[in-house]
Amino acid sequence: MSEYITAILLLLGSFFLLVAALGILRMPDVFIRMHAATKAGTVGAGLVLLSAIIYFWELKITLRGLATIGFLLLTAPIAAHMIGRTAYFIKVPFWKKMGVDEFKKYLETGWKRENKQVEDNK
Repeated sequence: MSEYITAILLLLGSFFLLVAALGILRMPDVFIRMHAATKAGTVGAGLVLLSAIIYFWELKITLRGLATIGFLLLTAPIAAHMIGRTAYFIKVPFWKKMGVDEFKKYLETGWKRENKQVEDNK
């Protein structure tokens, strides 16, 4: 029975990793590529590691696999945030159909609102 669960998890993980790879190749700009790679890549790698945990079912492998899954879940969103923020501030061009840049509006007006709130609290 565990072989079937392992096979299903391995196939699902491989599918998500394939989707992440295709997302990196097919998406139009760095921000959307980063999103595809982070979400699908993390889920895919987690499922593949989970299948290895179930297949081998030893304490050392289970602990290493769970630690790796935890590490991926903690670091992937932070890395994606930092890559996106850096790309934004070095002015990597957006996709031409993107629309409105909401973050730019916040940068122009957000600091004033925060300073006003600080002054109101004094």
